[in-house]
Amino acid sequence: MPLDTPRQPLLHGETVVLRAPSQAWSAADGSLGSQPIHGLYFSDVRIVSAQRITVAGEPLEHIATVPRGADSTTFVSIARQLDDPTPDPGVRAEHTRTATTTGIRERLEIVSRLGAEARAQVVVHYTADLTGMDVVKSGVPAAAAPDVRDGVWGDDDVTVTLTAPGAAAADGTLTWQVVVPAHGSAVVEWGYEAEDALAVVAGAPDAAPWSTPAVTTGDDRLARWTRRAIDDLDALRLVTTREPGLQFLAAGAPWFFTLFGRDSLWAARFMLPLGTGIASDTLRILAGLQGAQDVPATAEEPGKIMHELRRGDLVMPGEGIHLPPLYYGTVDATALWVCLLHDAWTWGMPDDDVRALVPHLSRALEWMRDFGDSDGDGLLEYADRSGRGLSNQGWKDSGDSVQWRDGTLATGPIALVEVQAYAYEAAVHGADLLDAFGGSGAEWRAWAARLRERFHESFWIEDADGAYLAIALDADKRPVDTVTSNLGHVLGTGILDERQAGMVARRLVDPTLNSGYGLRTMSTDSAGYWPLSYHGGSVWTHDTAIAIAGLARDGFREEADELVRGLLNAASGFDYRMPELHSGDPAGAVAAPVPYPAACRPQAWSAAAAVSVLSSVLGLRPDARAGELGISPTAAVGAITVDGLVFDGERGQVSISASGEVLGGSLPFVVG
Repeated sequence: MPLDTPRQPLLHGETVVLRAPSQAWSAADGSLGSQPIHGLYFSDVRIVSAQRITVAGEPLEHIATVPRGADSTTFVSIARQLDDPTPDPGVRAEHTRTATTTGIRERLEIVSRLGAEARAQVVVHYTADLTGMDVVKSGVPAAAAPDVRDGVWGDDDVTVTLTAPGAAAADGTLTWQVVVPAHGSAVVEWGYEAEDALAVVAGAPDAAPWSTPAVTTGDDRLARWTRRAIDDLDALRLVTTREPGLQFLAAGAPWFFTLFGRDSLWAARFMLPLGTGIASDTLRILAGLQGAQDVPATAEEPGKIMHELRRGDLVMPGEGIHLPPLYYGTVDATALWVCLLHDAWTWGMPDDDVRALVPHLSRALEWMRDFGDSDGDGLLEYADRSGRGLSNQGWKDSGDSVQWRDGTLATGPIALVEVQAYAYEAAVHGADLLDAFGGSGAEWRAWAARLRERFHESFWIEDADGAYLAIALDADKRPVDTVTSNLGHVLGTGILDERQAGMVARRLVDPTLNSGYGLRTMSTDSAGYWPLSYHGGSVWTHDTAIAIAGLARDGFREEADELVRGLLNAASGFDYRMPELHSGDPAGAVAAPVPYPAACRPQAWSAAAAVSVLSSVLGLRPDARAGELGISPTAAVGAITVDGLVFDGERGQVSISASGEVLGGSLPFVVG
């Protein structure tokens, strides 16, 4: 690749603080500007591209980076230019950066142990910016910096205001003359506040709509992952400007600080053991945006659940992708919406709240029948009708994600294996909901039965290791023979019988798919496999968590526990902030998981996967209608105590012994 070819910024070595819709990406010492991703961002716009600090004419010397939560980090340095000649550092600086829902706040405290005061000039050098996130992601150089007048810059849509009490401001610099008292400290503060007239999302003003659990586990990795995940999820909360009272989880930082149908649905589904609040809000937001007409340019269709919401058109230079602000190009979100509604009901979502969504449920089911199955063959398939949208519209939405075992790409329309399973589950459980709320589910049970029959006629393939499910059917209805992690999404949906589920379970833990750090997206025996391929060999945390949940639900506890241990191995390697994805290198070959260098972190469904894994280890099976919460824990992580589970609106706790025995709990548990 020529040196002047635009390249997507790498993320793995950088430090992030966030409070959606604000985020800051920096070097480990807090400085901005040495890497393409660096900057302060608000509402998908980079508002500052570079920033550095000097004290007495010299940079500080970084010694530690101390996270104080997802939204705040302190960068600890020493200031030897102010110090005495002894070897012990006597003057240190603590630069704390905090993200808020409206911008970024900065604070620098210089602390001295010296017996005499120190005087110094503190200068912050910054570069104002207004570059869109899509341009940053593409690697295209930013335009010239905007003019700054009286600490304000902007365009017709975005306005940024810089405040710096006590500073002299001129030409991209803030200057303070400070006196550090003997045995004392001096503080300077500044901040960047932003407004965006085009914003479609905003920071959540209220508390998180879930219980914050206290988790203790014998293998403390699960407890540590859960704590870090809950903190990250709190910082990812957003509302839409049209529904400011309803919260959802932004898909991830830095690229996806907005509403994504699929991502937000899975994240909310994972969070159900901590309450139905985020699920209820997410369902209502998406119902409000449910498709009403057939518009090829946006992929909208009646009853369809949207894919993503942006402040403007999303244009990816060099990729041929041009998405409208409200884009519906997803084949699975509609079925997943129904599945989440049903699962939230079983966890205790109030009947009145469910009843209000039944009309949207009916329209979602009708979309699967009338539009999702575009050719009338009884299966759901997708194709980009606009010529500018996503070529692949399942969760593996990269251009090369559906390929044959020899590495050639499958041609569409594509019918994905997991989408059929989602649709089957949605139809069966949607029928249950209709029956319970005054309708009739008979039509949808019959539809599901026909889909199941067609599924089993079409997707099974034999190889030397036995039968397995193809990733998809291509345009000619041929089963695409690559072995992939998509298999795991089929478990637990009810579309397989016990023997078939057993074949899938065995395939999932085979070393060709199971890396020891989670499931590879593609097996190592495929020509297209590469451990750092986005969807062709890497490991996605949420993907493995879905497989774990399906295995546990279908009774394959040993296989589920093996994958749990793999994710815990990975979690410890990433300091318990699981990225969007990581390399598929085998655990036996590398001592720690290898980062995927452009992976988002935190990512909502990677973080929420911790709660799903906890639920799978506990073996939770909710049935709010019967007033029972089934539980069948394993000993995968030793003894467990969880305080903060929520079932049918009641918060409670449970204690499990190291051998997996339920010792006690305050919810209506039914063991076995």
